[in-house]
Amino acid sequence: MFTRILGSIAVLGAAASLAGLGTFATFTSSTSASQAIQSGTVSITLGATGPANRLTIGASNVVPGDTIERAVDLVNNGGASADNLSTIGLTTTAAPSSLLDTDATNGLQMVIDSCSVPWTEAGPPYTYTCSGSTSSVLASRPVIGANIALSNLSSLTTGSTDHLRVTLTLPSAAGNTLQGLSSSISYTFVGTQRAGTSK
Repeated sequence: MFTRILGSIAVLGAAASLAGLGTFATFTSSTSASQAIQSGTVSITLGATGPANRLTIGASNVVPGDTIERAVDLVNNGGASADNLSTIGLTTTAAPSSLLDTDATNGLQMVIDSCSVPWTEAGPPYTYTCSGSTSSVLASRPVIGANIALSNLSSLTTGSTDHLRVTLTLPSAAGNTLQGLSSSISYTFVGTQRAGTSK
């Protein structure tokens, strides 16, 4: 009996000793900071209506040698100068489609020019003159294309506007196979962010 009591006391003493090893005091110090991060906004738009966007107006009874001129403003309305763009490209599609847009040689050809001030409009039928300086944005090419590179654009810079004139021409060499056809051309301008940099 006495031996059993001593054994129990020894076990309790060992347990207390182990528990004591796990409890000790330490000195600590901490500090913190909060950093606000805000992402930029890439945003380009076309002019709403009127001379700022005539791309929605079609043309009919087009014959070889005819041209179709339409003005449109391309606006970079991103939120800050950090939102300047590296490129703006153009993708054109057709639905419905016909030889007017699929014939790369005798179908519709597209040219885009820019004026330093808004184009002076006459018509309809619409024609445009520039009282400022003009520059070539896109040299003559078939109307349909994907990610077509555009040049000489001031709208790469936030807050800037390009006054564009899109001209479609049905070549004089277009033959009888292009008579009585219809195409509806859609224009999609895509702005790509500037390259990443240190902030």
